Amino acid sequence: MTRRFSFALLLLACPAMVLAADDPPPNIVLIYADDLGYGDVSCYGGRVATPNIDRLATQGLRHLDAHCSAATCTPSRYTLLTGSYAFRQKGTGIQPGDANLIIRPGSATLPSLLRDAGYDTAVVGKWHLGLGDGPIDWNGRVAPGPEAVGFDYHFLVPATGDRVPCVYVEENRVVDLDPADPITVRYGRPVGDEPTGVSHPERLKMKPSHGHADAIVNGISRIGFMTGGESARWIDEDMADVLSAKAVGFIERQREAPFFLFFSTHDIHVPRVPHSRFAGSTGRGPRGDAIAQLDWCVGQVVEALERAGLADSTLLIVSSDNGAVLDDGYVDQANELLGDHRPSGGLRGGKYSKFEGGTRVPTVVRWPGRVPPGSESGALVGQVDWAASLVSLAGGEVPPGALPDSRDQLPALLGDEAVGRPHLVEQAGGLSLRQGRWKFVPPGQSRERLGPWRSHKFDPPGALFDLQTDPGEQHNVAADHPDRVEQMRALLKRLRSTPDGGR
Repeated sequence: MTRRFSFALLLLACPAMVLAADDPPPNIVLIYADDLGYGDVSCYGGRVATPNIDRLATQGLRHLDAHCSAATCTPSRYTLLTGSYAFRQKGTGIQPGDANLIIRPGSATLPSLLRDAGYDTAVVGKWHLGLGDGPIDWNGRVAPGPEAVGFDYHFLVPATGDRVPCVYVEENRVVDLDPADPITVRYGRPVGDEPTGVSHPERLKMKPSHGHADAIVNGISRIGFMTGGESARWIDEDMADVLSAKAVGFIERQREAPFFLFFSTHDIHVPRVPHSRFAGSTGRGPRGDAIAQLDWCVGQVVEALERAGLADSTLLIVSSDNGAVLDDGYVDQANELLGDHRPSGGLRGGKYSKFEGGTRVPTVVRWPGRVPPGSESGALVGQVDWAASLVSLAGGEVPPGALPDSRDQLPALLGDEAVGRPHLVEQAGGLSLRQGRWKFVPPGQSRERLGPWRSHKFDPPGALFDLQTDPGEQHNVAADHPDRVEQMRALLKRLRSTPDGGR
């Protein structure tokens, strides 16, 4: 099937589509925030003003039941790009900064299939999916990387801001590296005699609350040890500016071909060290200021699209890789200055949690002329489906066996279908299952880092929550619905081993 013919069929299937059948498919920009909770933006009830994200919601669609795939970052990112639940692949947990690439080079992915459909593809920002194959030489060509899984251009934070190496990687090379000052990275034991957060706490401008006490870079101690690369080390306060400029630069270079930009922000992950323009601006401490900075980054991308005359021909999605977390390793007063802001809204839990706050994330979709302004949807939407859905939108083809858990749910993503997925697996130290209004959590322990709960253990047969009447997951009704518990337990058991793409 040709790309133009496939897109024409999509137009016929979606009567609300206002584009003509011979118009090209849209550009796609996915802005992927880090640790942004369901209630962290003001259009979802947050107490930190996010005018740029709110504007997108006013111009487009606000999802009320959209989910990342896991309550932590690496597995959510893996699932988003591969269309395969991360629990099916060993080694897809939270990765150290020197991990190797966990997506098989040459495999069919969201960016590779969009590239096959004629798109220019780029990833800018946090990666955290590993680089290289074997011991990484940060002083040479760092490969394979995003280019091996479908991205034409990349500018990366290799892992996270709290992990070494604290350098940017662009097109497989560390940026601004002085060959006379080579980088050495090690996890588990120190390298050289560089000061650490333990040995020289007086050098820290932000102290760790737990962990994060190894190499000191820019006055902040990290996870892991590194020496060298002084000229290449990032300045945390400038990171949002650097990443936004790279994202904007990619947009400005576009000409004829449609493009896919995966702008993966560092905000609002720790360490939260916003630029002086935002520091102290919200009264909610560094975490609140990082939310304001994230919103500014969104505005930079939107303005670039408008300057280039591309806003009307671009599908823009803003979402997050997992739910909210407060103290995540640094003393930044995230708890003390929270006030009446509720990072997970009315949901229970956050990052690391099996409760809804772990994976239900703010998700805003704008496509002028296609998505009705000011609309909202309660459809069950999962990021696992974005690969198949966006490839379908692009008129691309999914090879047999590729994107195995990803369903073409484009109508639900765009607000045309009110139900969404028939079921959705949520990963957080174990697997839970959503099915319509119901949430099943098997027996086991849930790790809690948000709210008044530190942990919660579910005894057999597990927990069943009716999210329609109990969105805060306070009342386990498993004893009242044994047949539903058994049905969902059996379905989850099957989904553990069977691809769920529905093709």
